[in-house]
Amino acid sequence: MPVKTTLKENISIALQSIAGNRLRTSLTSLIIAIGIMALVGILTAIEGIKTSVNDAFSGLGANSFTIQNRGGGLNFGNGGHSKVYPAIRYDQADRFKKLYSLPVIIAINLQVSGTAVVKYGNIKSNPNISVTGSNENYVLTTGYKLAFGRNFSASEIEHGANVVIIGDEIKNRFFKKEDPINKSIFIGNNRFRIIGILAAKGSSSAFGGDKFCIIPVLTAKQLNTTPNPSFSIKVMVTNPGALDASVGEATSLFRNIRGLNVALPDNFEIERSDSIQAELSGNLSAMTAGGFAIGIITLIGAAIGLMNIMLVSVTERTREIGLRKALGATPAVIRKQFLIEAIVICLIGGIGGIILGMAIGNLIAIQISGSFVTPWKWLFAAIVLCTVIGLVSGFYPAKKASKLDPVEALRYE
Repeated sequence: MPVKTTLKENISIALQSIAGNRLRTSLTSLIIAIGIMALVGILTAIEGIKTSVNDAFSGLGANSFTIQNRGGGLNFGNGGHSKVYPAIRYDQADRFKKLYSLPVIIAINLQVSGTAVVKYGNIKSNPNISVTGSNENYVLTTGYKLAFGRNFSASEIEHGANVVIIGDEIKNRFFKKEDPINKSIFIGNNRFRIIGILAAKGSSSAFGGDKFCIIPVLTAKQLNTTPNPSFSIKVMVTNPGALDASVGEATSLFRNIRGLNVALPDNFEIERSDSIQAELSGNLSAMTAGGFAIGIITLIGAAIGLMNIMLVSVTERTREIGLRKALGATPAVIRKQFLIEAIVICLIGGIGGIILGMAIGNLIAIQISGSFVTPWKWLFAAIVLCTVIGLVSGFYPAKKASKLDPVEALRYE
């Protein structure tokens, strides 16, 4: 019972001291809040980006690979440079599709523009629409689903018809109250008839949202203004366990199509979706470590500031400490009082920092196409960290207060 009574008294006295020194408490809590805000904010933003990216890759699946003329790895900090090989021509991609013998789904793609303008009637979009040419397998190989309408027909693919499948965001912008099927839109100066609308996938989809149009690949070839455009070949394996064998078969076949003998290295890249995801996860892990380091450095500064303010508090309350000792308070009781006070101040600042950090972190994540997250592990870690900082920062001031001589303390002016 005496231990419980003493603890309650210490907590009561610590809270009275905090309430009686609101300005000092506010400034001290603010120091901790800034440190926790930096830590939680950075890590929340990274978690939001990571969640969004993982959602995007889960839609694509880990059982696909892409043949292209340049590396498609996702790298941070190296400028994004990758080796560029000779362009993959349409006849090479088409020959690969016809000769590949394993059970797979193959899409031949050509990026036409990422800054196209779409027009319907008097309504015009911003120049931020992505236009890609592909075949009937685009929907299957990218994890999309047709909301309504239909896919490209064999005739439309073969003859390069002016038909288009649009993303959900374009449909919502231009056709809020009418059925877009068989309506005509202009992409640049070219007229296209809408035959299908893809279901929304949100901002995570292929990192570009739903602002895109899919047209037949031969139509894209005619519209592309690049002198020697390079096509990409997306291959989705029906049996995930056969991915390695499928990549090996694809490499061998495409080397033959490109006319490479045994002594020559590959002049194309094969990017596996699982390897890209692993690479990106590694980069995000490095970013998380960097963000954690920045937050910890900020908190170390906050802890030093808290220790200094607690030392000032000990000096200001020297007579109070002397009076408590004269009334029978032991050094342990005094020490506990100041430790509890430091921990409570830290927790007040920590809660404020967590709220601000989550708000700022999620705002940053959403602005760069991430998603809203609640990083529970970092929130619990922040609470524990606040308690530890309170103990560490308050220990020396508490020890100093507990060692004060009661007679000298009562004389202190």
